Amino acid sequence: MFVDQVKITAKAGNGGNGAVSFHREKFVQNGGPDGGDGGNGGDIVLLADENMHTLMDFRYRRKFTADNGGNGAAGLCRGKNGQELVIKVPVGTIVRSTHDGRLCADMHEAGQRHVLLKGGRGGWGNAHFATPTRQAPNFAKPGQKCEIIEFELELKSIADVGLVGYPNVGKSTILSVVTAAKPKIANYHFTTLTPNLGICRQYGLDFVMADIPGIVEGASEGVGLGIQFLRHVERTRLLVHVVDIAGSEGRDPVEDFEQICDELVAYGDLAERPQIVAANKMDLPGAQENLERLRKHLHGTDIEVYPISAATRQGFDELMGAIVRILPTLPEITVFEEEPEAIAAPEAPFTIDRDGAVYIVSGPAMEMLIDSVNFSDEQSLNYFHRTLRSRGVIDALRAAGAKEGDTVAIGDMEFDFIE
Repeated sequence: MFVDQVKITAKAGNGGNGAVSFHREKFVQNGGPDGGDGGNGGDIVLLADENMHTLMDFRYRRKFTADNGGNGAAGLCRGKNGQELVIKVPVGTIVRSTHDGRLCADMHEAGQRHVLLKGGRGGWGNAHFATPTRQAPNFAKPGQKCEIIEFELELKSIADVGLVGYPNVGKSTILSVVTAAKPKIANYHFTTLTPNLGICRQYGLDFVMADIPGIVEGASEGVGLGIQFLRHVERTRLLVHVVDIAGSEGRDPVEDFEQICDELVAYGDLAERPQIVAANKMDLPGAQENLERLRKHLHGTDIEVYPISAATRQGFDELMGAIVRILPTLPEITVFEEEPEAIAAPEAPFTIDRDGAVYIVSGPAMEMLIDSVNFSDEQSLNYFHRTLRSRGVIDALRAAGAKEGDTVAIGDMEFDFIE
């Protein structure tokens, strides 16, 4: 199966927790705090692999989680950093966030690396909280937690030259003649169901040619294979429009040309892409008359027409010569610019809700504060209360109607409100 669009979920590693520890040594009565910091969580990293050609692997694995950072330890030992998780993708893959549609990465070059998600920071050990008046802090900070995020991966084939046209006009046969590629060739529509790539070496120039599966009228609106393969035309620098110039299936090659051009226009700016016409099947009756009609139809445009016969291999020298002449004058492949993450409006550091007689204080900062408190230690409780006061939680609770002795809940902890 050829898979060129999938959704995955990814989560960077959480940061490790800081340690609560005190130095213990013979003849050293009060060694002081020596809790180490937690390690950083592992990153999620994308790697463009030239040996991958589809997103098939993601049909069987769609969840990716990097390692968490190790917790700190005694002796000011820092926790081990989490190992990064490398996700290999085919060259030409673009990655979007499904949450806001933002383009996160364009993996357009073999060997390219991109940090998709950064791991969480490790928490501080209790050694960081020592002061002249608090010489034995019995608390530490937890590591930063990371969220699960969903991404959409979309493969847009990278090729210098793209063969486009109606089904069964000879695109695969042309690719097999000018490259070492061996696409499936048969005399029926939609023989090619996946983009085929081949390397051409002509007159000292190497370039990649892609056989794009047959596009039909209405493809930009989902008819036939729909826009499933039009996306693979976006990267091509030059379009070779292949037409059945003999009209061997009862179709008019001039109408075929115009209909495919209409689909390219409807999909986007593809019609503005430089193109030449390969008038195939010149060995069949009626081809010469139709060739003259097509040339007359294109008179006044800069679109060149090259008569060829893929069956007898005639006319290919002129066609390939034109490609080699035009390619060096064209810009490099399209690279989609990454979109910076939108800066959201700052959220309130905490919210206060009331559930009956209980005042509930919630927010990520409050949850991290609760995780860092040792409720069995008086100094840690004093630090907790001072932090609540400095962050305005006490004043907000008072404004919400809390009185001395009322119950306040933060996370899983409940305690009495004290002025």
